[in-house]
Amino acid sequence: MTTRRDFLAGTAALGAGALASARASSARPAELFTISLAEWSLHRALRGGELDHLDLAQKARSFGIDAVEYVNQFFMERAPDFAYLEEMKRRAEDAGVTSVLIMIDGEGDLADADDARRRKAVERHFKWAVAARYLGCHSIRVNAAGTGEPEEQMKRAADSLNALAGLAEPYQVNVLVENHGGISSNGAWLAGVMRLADNPRVGTLPDFGNFEVAKDQWYDRYQGVAELMPFAKAVSAKSHAFDAAGEETRTDYLRMLRIVVGAGYHGRLGIEFEGDGISEDEGIKRTLELLLRVRAKLA
Repeated sequence: MTTRRDFLAGTAALGAGALASARASSARPAELFTISLAEWSLHRALRGGELDHLDLAQKARSFGIDAVEYVNQFFMERAPDFAYLEEMKRRAEDAGVTSVLIMIDGEGDLADADDARRRKAVERHFKWAVAARYLGCHSIRVNAAGTGEPEEQMKRAADSLNALAGLAEPYQVNVLVENHGGISSNGAWLAGVMRLADNPRVGTLPDFGNFEVAKDQWYDRYQGVAELMPFAKAVSAKSHAFDAAGEETRTDYLRMLRIVVGAGYHGRLGIEFEGDGISEDEGIKRTLELLLRVRAKLA
């Protein structure tokens, strides 16, 4: 595990102060839930050069949001760069913003039928667990993509998640799986992966909208979230469009949030606006207003 040795050496210099900055994910806030901003909400601005990744924390603050969820696509080559991570950390601290998690894509399929590729995928994900620890995040979000029969994919996914969680354990970082298309958007299947993994460091990140199991074939989002909530350590409040009353047009937020808090979850809900009919800033604002409105109703 050359990668692991390299990062163990790199993180030896962190010191007790940096390690102590990691946030405990189990702390229950006074509110029913708190709110964070997923970086993907600003993917058009980031890709278009209108926003720099390093300015994400300050951007979140401009909406009155005090926590962020990073996406590795926007600093893909920077995971081993501790100077860059230190700058990210400093900017978040200066803005009074908590770093919650890193969403990981493009590092290989954790349920790949090929053993060598699957092991390589686990190794490639490891550096992000180290980066998450450095930044003070409690988790990384991964995908459970693969090939083959559902039962075999389930076994391979659980095996990879346990292997990755074992590498992440010294850093006190959780490994979360999102319903993110394909078989992972089948709530019953992903819940089965969780039960098979049976690991306190392995959990889910239910997303309100990612339930397309195949082209134009959708798993029931309310059923799916209900199935994934017993394992949830983070939740993604997906939004696309809003009606004149400010309600999200694809998801009944009141119904969905009753499922979320009814499962005993009181952590962060990450705003993840994906619509294109309004600006990203406006989409974030409307999602925030909706979450606050529903939270008040539930309280």
